Amino acid sequence: MAMTFGIHVGHLGGPLAELRRLWRFADEAGFDWFSVSDHFQESPPQGGDLDCLEAVSTMAVAAAETRHVRLGCLVFCVNYRNPGLLAKALCTIDHVSGGRVECGIGAGWHEIEYRGFGIPFAPIGVREDQLEEYAQILRLLFDQRVASFAGKHFQLHDARCNPKPLQPRLPIWIGGRGEKRTLRAAARYADGWNAPYVDPATWSAKNAILDDWCRTEGRDPQTIVRSVNVGFYVGADAGGAARQEKLLHAQWGADLGGRGGFLRGTPKQTLDLLAAYRDAGVARLNIALRQGPYDWDALHAFAEEVLPALRATRPAGATGGRP
Repeated sequence: MAMTFGIHVGHLGGPLAELRRLWRFADEAGFDWFSVSDHFQESPPQGGDLDCLEAVSTMAVAAAETRHVRLGCLVFCVNYRNPGLLAKALCTIDHVSGGRVECGIGAGWHEIEYRGFGIPFAPIGVREDQLEEYAQILRLLFDQRVASFAGKHFQLHDARCNPKPLQPRLPIWIGGRGEKRTLRAAARYADGWNAPYVDPATWSAKNAILDDWCRTEGRDPQTIVRSVNVGFYVGADAGGAARQEKLLHAQWGADLGGRGGFLRGTPKQTLDLLAAYRDAGVARLNIALRQGPYDWDALHAFAEEVLPALRATRPAGATGGRP
């Protein structure tokens, strides 16, 4: 089973011309995935005044301007939109794209953003409850002719979501690393699981816990696709790598906010780390960028030097679901 590659934009700060160039590049350069993030303002905060485009409308434009890549969001926050509204939007975009949309959802975390836009920021246990209800509602709306659901937080009453997606099953992803609730929800309801900005060892440990939850829930672990978002701070040469290192700390702080999972150096210097993700069981690795302008020399070098080298079969016995 080969590892595939995607591009994720972790902060939709634009400029829009750069974003449009980026998803066209993903579509043409051998990537099989392009995803956006769901924020109303910059994340992580860098002073408060950066641009931040909206996720659903951005996905719609990407769908109209690409032909090959799968399109998703990692992840939509379940508190930012009614689940019926999101289902309707994604079904529409699936038609625009010719059947290439996937849906990622998460419990939300950006308290500053919640407060700023007047959205109640409930305790994590409540948000995890909302995540589980949201996933069930989306599945009903994507698949059923008429859908009803009586939850504590969300309800459906003979709801009709037409037209249905073009694809027979629009995949639902659950993103996050919470071992007690998020990974259990992924085992129960998700077609795919994504973890952002973690090193291979941490990802592998979380992956094993997801496998355990699958066994508890009576789910075949191989039916859940596993992916990771890894920060992209790579230069085409030593000079470019040095510039990207400065950008890394400008965007994430001196200690990187305690996060792991960043590609640094030149493309060839990333090969060992990428191989470690592949060997841990990652089915798709998404290089994660933030606002542009982007280092196009580095992106082209990565596509030309790294993608072919890492599309090798992973060792026997590695797990991680279907690609």
